[in-house]
Amino acid sequence: MTARADTAPELAPLPAPHGSIRRTAIFLPLFAPFGISGGYVGVTLAFQLGRSGLSTLEITTIIAGTLWVQTWKVLWAPIVDTVGNPKLWYGLGAAGIGATILSMSVLPATARGVPAITVLALVSSAASTLTSMSSEIFLAQSVPPEMQGRASGWAQAGNLGGGGVGGGLGLLLAEHVSQPWVSGAVLAAICLLCWGCVRFVPPVRRTRSVPRYLDALKGVVRDVWEVARSRVGTLALILMVLPIASGAAPWSAIAGEWGAGADLVAIVNGVVGGLAAAAGALVGGYLCDRMSPGRAYCVFGLVAGVACVVMAWWARTPAAFVVFTLAYSAAVGCGFAAYSAIVLQAIGQRSAATNFNLMSAVANVPLAVMTSFDGWVHDRYGTDAMLYGELLLPAATIVGFAVFVVATKPRPRGQRAVAPLVD
Repeated sequence: MTARADTAPELAPLPAPHGSIRRTAIFLPLFAPFGISGGYVGVTLAFQLGRSGLSTLEITTIIAGTLWVQTWKVLWAPIVDTVGNPKLWYGLGAAGIGATILSMSVLPATARGVPAITVLALVSSAASTLTSMSSEIFLAQSVPPEMQGRASGWAQAGNLGGGGVGGGLGLLLAEHVSQPWVSGAVLAAICLLCWGCVRFVPPVRRTRSVPRYLDALKGVVRDVWEVARSRVGTLALILMVLPIASGAAPWSAIAGEWGAGADLVAIVNGVVGGLAAAAGALVGGYLCDRMSPGRAYCVFGLVAGVACVVMAWWARTPAAFVVFTLAYSAAVGCGFAAYSAIVLQAIGQRSAATNFNLMSAVANVPLAVMTSFDGWVHDRYGTDAMLYGELLLPAATIVGFAVFVVATKPRPRGQRAVAPLVD
């Protein structure tokens, strides 16, 4: 974006990096430990605790605790941005995930082991933030702009695929191998192997190199403010809070209307759904290199909504449930990739961990909004209305956002603006 007198100044570019990542598939293993941590707690551990007789509330309290850690991670992101080597931070995170998962696999998944398991789950979630923050710095500093879309796709595929590994593979091993520690050991080994991939990442430079940490922290705050007050940063923040490609449809709650049993729901909403979302992320990342990431994000959100509308019209059969929920998952995966590409476009290279995780915290808002919206519409107006809402609400907000972009587009006096969806 070109700076103008009536807008915030354009962010000053950093010097050229020491090297660049041309094989963007490296981000699949780099982001996998982040997904493995959440997948293990949310699927493997939750299943084992439920079978031991723990209440749903007790199990969801543990899972909610790990999600709260992800919400507050922006508080320590400046440390990763300013202290030490991101590659070492990644190693600390990967080792922490592996060690905590291994420990959880050894402890008894019973009421007696819940206090220790809860602490380990929280530590695992915190450790996972170190791997994601470090990888986000690699994304921002080492990927050429013309390849950031596909890099975002691989990153989200790693995140989503890692969740399938942590949940699906972890549960499979836990259920079919006599020694309970084997599942934890295998997942820990995978995390350590992913750590080895950092050797293929070029050296990372500090965007704030000053003698005192307090001065570095002030620099991070200035970087965040520069992003937020720039036009592209403002538009990205607005786009992040809109209910687009949120993936909030409560499939498990309505599956019975399509005759889908528990096993089918577990498969479609579990490993297979994760693979569909990961494949969608790869496709979405590829497309984001060929069109505006913001426009792609909106298109993917509309595609997910269209899948819901067609599902409402179609015959309610188990086969239809599988086809349309997987199509929805793939479209949401595309949206995940576009989300990452939008953030990379907005933040540039400065203080990448802090800026990226600030955007991530904001991006959780539409998920909560759409979850509540879907539940309210379903209970008041029925399933069909809820599925229609998955298209109508995103479409309405996209139209409003497009009008806002055009109306606020800086332009020479006397010239009408014809703006893309996102600058």
